[in-house]
Amino acid sequence: MSENNPNDDSKQQQSSSAGTATVQRPATRPAPPRLDRMPPWRVLLHNDRVNDIGYVVETIMELTTLKPPMAVQRTMEAHTRGLTLLMTTHREHAELLQEQFTSKQLTVTIEPE
Repeated sequence: MSENNPNDDSKQQQSSSAGTATVQRPATRPAPPRLDRMPPWRVLLHNDRVNDIGYVVETIMELTTLKPPMAVQRTMEAHTRGLTLLMTTHREHAELLQEQFTSKQLTVTIEPE
């Protein structure tokens, strides 16, 4: 009885094509590798024959987190050896420190570790 009725066929086609649609998501790119730490850079203080040792110590304490005993030690090392490592930090901070020390007439260079 339903085989001869054309309306029954259309109902079957509708019900078979009216299933759950799947959504195709666009392919996503894998996330870049996560860096837990930025590459380290050395901040090096050079000796000069112009600035007073007290001024150098004060400037180190002003621009860094070094406490007075370490600031004195680093100043004396630069004075006797010609160069001292002030700290190791990420590049952007090292560049900022270099600019700040330069503005105070002290010579600081930076280099990758």
